[in-house]
Amino acid sequence: METRRLRLLVELSRLGSMRAVAEATCSTTSTVSQQLSVLAKEMGAVLIEPDGRRVRLTPAGRRLAEHATLILAAVEAARLDLAPGAEPSGTLRVAGFATAIRTHLLPLVTELARAHPRLHILVREHEPAEALQLLASDETDLALTYDYNLAPVDPDPAVHTTALWTAPWGVGIPAHADVPQTADTLEVFARFGAHDWIVNSRNTADETVIRTLASLAGFTPRITHQADSLDLVQAMITAGLGVGLLPVGTPTSPEVRLMPLTGPQVVLRARAVARHGRLTWPPLALVTGLLARRAATVAGIIPAPAG
Repeated sequence: METRRLRLLVELSRLGSMRAVAEATCSTTSTVSQQLSVLAKEMGAVLIEPDGRRVRLTPAGRRLAEHATLILAAVEAARLDLAPGAEPSGTLRVAGFATAIRTHLLPLVTELARAHPRLHILVREHEPAEALQLLASDETDLALTYDYNLAPVDPDPAVHTTALWTAPWGVGIPAHADVPQTADTLEVFARFGAHDWIVNSRNTADETVIRTLASLAGFTPRITHQADSLDLVQAMITAGLGVGLLPVGTPTSPEVRLMPLTGPQVVLRARAVARHGRLTWPPLALVTGLLARRAATVAGIIPAPAG
């Protein structure tokens, strides 16, 4: 049923005549009568009956008017709750990779709980492909994702992307390895052409980067180990299991040395992704904006261009 017909019924219950309802709703008496007839057919019940030269609600009409009052109030509450200028409230579901959650989202949770107590953040840790799948199936509201400049992800016209930050990556190698700190990217890769390589267990982007740079350095990498945790990657390097990509600036253990990749560079590009049509929802707009502002001010992070 359409809420505008329910509103006409409520007005008839309040004002008592078709003419008064027409005047109150800037309509005509015939239009009001026609719309109430449609409502009666939708409900399968007689809603009004003659009362001299006027009409009155039947018992079914009065009962529906009572329901309509509650329905219209709920619709208005929903409209106000979802209006762009409304106080953020409800549950915002966020799916994203661990670094984005730990470094950027979690520091906002306490601030949000204090400033917007009716807003709740539901956090799920996922790699980009997983988070985007959840977004596509409407199982999350905001996906925090990344790709690399050497392994770009084609833009999806069905979603809106907010650039957050970029961060350079290097190669974690054994601390005792005899590699000049000034070696460029291809020299570093060539030095470890015979070594095993460690990649992410749930995302193929770093494997694509490694294969691309290894090809430029003239070899095919032997990719053997997989680890989702950067701490575990370091532990594997320490144990002599191979080498792998690590973000520049990350604290390393004494047994691990982080070699920056200077030419070509490897740059991670972090993004906040939401479905089109959802961007004016106050909780989503608030958290996306806060993440973008925080990303631009975190020490050691290069602010990403808007877009």
